[in-house]
Amino acid sequence: VQLQASGGGLVQAGDSLSISCAASGRSFSGYTVGWFRQAPGEEREFVGSIKRSGGSTIYTDSVKGRFTISRDNTKNTVYLQMNSLKPEDTAVYYCAAGSGVITSNMNRQSAYNYWGQGTLVTVSS
Repeated sequence: VQLQASGGGLVQAGDSLSISCAASGRSFSGYTVGWFRQAPGEEREFVGSIKRSGGSTIYTDSVKGRFTISRDNTKNTVYLQMNSLKPEDTAVYYCAAGSGVITSNMNRQSAYNYWGQGTLVTVSS
C-alpha cells in the first residue's frame, strides 16, 4: 500500500484545515489508518486513528473536540479535519495504515505497516 498525504499549508490560529491521505496499490478498507505528527525538534506523536471496520475513532487528548478523522473507502482516502487550530498544532502530519491494528495499540507507531511522506501544517499566531 502506498500512502500520499496532502493538503497541508499555512493557516492562522483559529482557522480550519482538512488534510487527506490517499492510498494506492490496494484497497484501503481493510486497514486501520492513523494520523501522527512531528513538530520541529520533537518526536513523532499520535494524533488519532480510524478503524478499518465501522470507522470508530480515537484521538489524543490535545486534539479531542477539534480534530475529526473520517474515511471514504470508495475513494481509498482518509481525511483529517482540523478546526480551531493552534500554533502548537504546527507539525508535519503523517498518515499510516496497518492491517493488524487493534484497539489497544491504535496509538502506537509500531502497529502501522505503511507510512506516507507527510504534509506540513503551519499555524501562525
